[in-house]
Amino acid sequence: MSEIRVNGVSLYYEEYGAGEPILCIHGTGSSTALWRDPAAVLGKHGRAIVYDRRGFGRSERPDPFVTNVHLQADDAAELLDALGASPAVVIGRSQGGEIAVDLALRHPDRVRALVLCEGGGMSLSPAFQQWLAGLHERLHAAAEADMGTVAEVFLRDVLGDAGWEGLPEPVRQVFTANGPAIVAEERGGLLDTSPGELGTITQPTLIVGARDSGPGFAEATELLARAMPSARVAWVEGGHLIDAAHPAVLAFVDEVVERVGARTR
Repeated sequence: MSEIRVNGVSLYYEEYGAGEPILCIHGTGSSTALWRDPAAVLGKHGRAIVYDRRGFGRSERPDPFVTNVHLQADDAAELLDALGASPAVVIGRSQGGEIAVDLALRHPDRVRALVLCEGGGMSLSPAFQQWLAGLHERLHAAAEADMGTVAEVFLRDVLGDAGWEGLPEPVRQVFTANGPAIVAEERGGLLDTSPGELGTITQPTLIVGARDSGPGFAEATELLARAMPSARVAWVEGGHLIDAAHPAVLAFVDEVVERVGARTR
């Protein structure tokens, strides 16, 4: 458990295991607290690094807090450099996937491979954009009335009522504490990219979609896969909070690591 200053901000991070680096990038409202179990599993397959992004969890939240995908990707690039962990297998969930794609596009030397768990192609989907516009209005209204309600409004939209009500209380508390960062991230927007730009990514990529997520997420996953014809797609159960240590992810990571080992033998 450590802190490191990169790109003008102090970031909290944890490491598990050794070997080829694996960078885990959480989604909006999340933190290392939700990634410790998958990171511990990933640590048996390489050097898993999980961190609280700028503004979230134990990392610094500048005041006023303004953020966007490019800034977060630059943080990730500098974190990898500071830890001597480039290039890494980069696993991004939701908004973390958007950041992972931007990292691959603008800092390709830091990325060995990508795992995109319902993130990375959200701007491609009209259904997702329509849903997001309504979410913006609901989030901003909640923030003005009571910042403590932002996380609940956000996650009821993303996971459904049953999804929110099924979360353990400590998990709800993590998201609730990150309410101001949730609002700032929504204002910062998605990664604005095109199928042509996505098609230039040459690193091995696994796209993971949840069969039981909302239609906007499914459409975004399908359009992302279409834009990246060399990527493979895995459809899993369990909703939008996809397990970053799902067997499909672990098999992909092992394949990438084995390929690296074969080149160095």
